[in-house]
Amino acid sequence: MRCPYCGGSDTQVKDSRPSEDGAAIRRRRVCPDCGGRFTTFERVQLRELTVMKRSGKRVPFDRDKLQRSIDVALRKRAVEPERIERLVSGITRQLESAGEAEVASEAIGELVMAGLKGLDDVAYVRFASVYKNFREAKDFEDLLGTLGSTLVPALEPEPEPEAKPAPRRRGPKP
Repeated sequence: MRCPYCGGSDTQVKDSRPSEDGAAIRRRRVCPDCGGRFTTFERVQLRELTVMKRSGKRVPFDRDKLQRSIDVALRKRAVEPERIERLVSGITRQLESAGEAEVASEAIGELVMAGLKGLDDVAYVRFASVYKNFREAKDFEDLLGTLGSTLVPALEPEPEPEAKPAPRRRGPKP
């Protein structure tokens, strides 16, 4: 493993342990050339995946790009990192075990949307607005309608409270 700081190729593993979800090995490394310390993760990869973009271009599947996209949608949301890691790992496993070496980017987007919908509604709307290329407010209204009526308040004005008679005053008039 090359050192990210100096580019040295002779880094040493100082500590190795399973990650929280057990799907990866976390390794602490040190570079003997510059003394830099960094962490790497080793994961099982069932197969090489190729993503077919909407433009027709084919690119290798990048788990880190998937992670970054989900992180952007979840920015400033109170979601535990373990749940995010489980979501990314679950999507990756689904894609790898599907049996196809080539995956459409739309299929990945749909898996991310389904995962975010169960994780955080705000992140779901954020991701969907970019993924589905929203152009106007109506697009948001349509999406929010799919989340369920309990999440979207009615846009009708609340009924006016009934006028109550003024309370009677007791005692002498001023």
